[in-house]
Amino acid sequence: MSERPTAATAPLDGLEALNARVRYDLECLNLPAANWVPETTGPRGEKVHDVVIMGGGMCGLVAAFAMLSGGMRNMRILDRNPEGYEGPWLTYARMETLRSPKTLPGPALGIGSLTFRAWFEARFGSAEWEQLDKIPRPMWMEYLRWYRRVLDLPVENRIEITRVRPEGDLLRLELSGAAEESILTRRLVMATGRDGTGRANIPGFVSGLPEHAWAHSADEIDFAALRNKRVAVVGVGASAVDNAAEALEHGAAEVRHLIRRDSMPTINKMMGIGSYGFTHGFAALDDAWRWRFMHYSFATQTPAPRGSTLRVSRHPNAYFHFGAGVERARMDGNEIVLTTPRGELRTDYLILGTGFTVEPDARPELGEDADRILLWKDRYTPPPELDHPDLGNFPYVSGDFAFQEREPGTAPWLTRIHCFNYGASLSMGKVSGDIPGISEGASWLSSAIAAALYREDVQTHWQQMLDYDKPELLGDEWRESDWPRRRDVA
Repeated sequence: MSERPTAATAPLDGLEALNARVRYDLECLNLPAANWVPETTGPRGEKVHDVVIMGGGMCGLVAAFAMLSGGMRNMRILDRNPEGYEGPWLTYARMETLRSPKTLPGPALGIGSLTFRAWFEARFGSAEWEQLDKIPRPMWMEYLRWYRRVLDLPVENRIEITRVRPEGDLLRLELSGAAEESILTRRLVMATGRDGTGRANIPGFVSGLPEHAWAHSADEIDFAALRNKRVAVVGVGASAVDNAAEALEHGAAEVRHLIRRDSMPTINKMMGIGSYGFTHGFAALDDAWRWRFMHYSFATQTPAPRGSTLRVSRHPNAYFHFGAGVERARMDGNEIVLTTPRGELRTDYLILGTGFTVEPDARPELGEDADRILLWKDRYTPPPELDHPDLGNFPYVSGDFAFQEREPGTAPWLTRIHCFNYGASLSMGKVSGDIPGISEGASWLSSAIAAALYREDVQTHWQQMLDYDKPELLGDEWRESDWPRRRDVA
């Protein structure tokens, strides 16, 4: 496109028509469905929610829509961020465009009018759609804001779940920022994104550096303050490259990528095998096959997008140093001194493009009980050549995305927490965080939770069946006939 369209310049009449189309489509599909889950109260008469979704970003929104579509309306969606800033898109995500192709249906849950394409064409027209290459990152967030509004999803912002505790067959969620100190729920969905079952990966070598000298790529960074500064970026993945580009575009004197690998990863292996079969078949594979697929993806590493990499390399003061993993870091006056296998490097600021860990016991919400979650290393021992400590720390979730106990009987309440985030990917595949499979994952999640709630309430449903007495026939639709006499029989 010659000039990228923006919300400020796009007409609204097309969007109003799309909103009407969405409402019509939902009406044709009888969505959202009527609530069928019996009301539950706590031991002291306290209201009990059927589902609470932790996170109002893309995963939380599509999970909520799937729940409502399945008639589970006694639900709350809580997000700690201000409205319109859920997820990473306008916070620490710094790429210019999304990696995913623009044509993917994403969180549409099988409804064409809810796709990004439908929204984009309603705003900017089909000609602009044909010219669009990749989806601009801020525009994706604008689409998600519309998705939330048009579906009337009840996200409550600036509310944080600080602790989860068992209370009989229920979960008590302690809250910060809400009118209540705590609430009760039957099920908790952790739609918490890339770091949803872990934390930012902070290498030990920064322990001797002052906090003002470095930042993780997920931190808030004052890039303007890096003007005329020397910057070192650890890593060459997508987040590392995007942060390097931001520093260069804000006038950094130089940016040097320090890369542990000997060569640049160039092939996104997982993208090459994406299919309906992979999405639906991965979770059905045995442990050995699932481990093998994910191990190979980790070993080959997903490269940064071509556009993001060119965004860095077009600057003459950008440098890529391979075989230069950081071993130690220290301060020498105001300079940071980084020791690598290729020698020492002096710089003014350090950015860690080191991603996130998956380690459930790092999640503060679960407290000391987090170490009772079953992990892959507790369940599967790979052959020596496929050993990978990071993969071993992924939670071994069941088919409903729920945590399992490491030792049966020690923490059965963990099975009421559903890991609908990156942490489930080794068990379930890329259906709980990435755009291509997010609708499938949300459908599986809502179906599984519906089945669990029905099973738990089966006595009530049985009694409802016994008590149902609304007749369909009123008695005037027929009259009883006399039994035929012998001579009347042909």
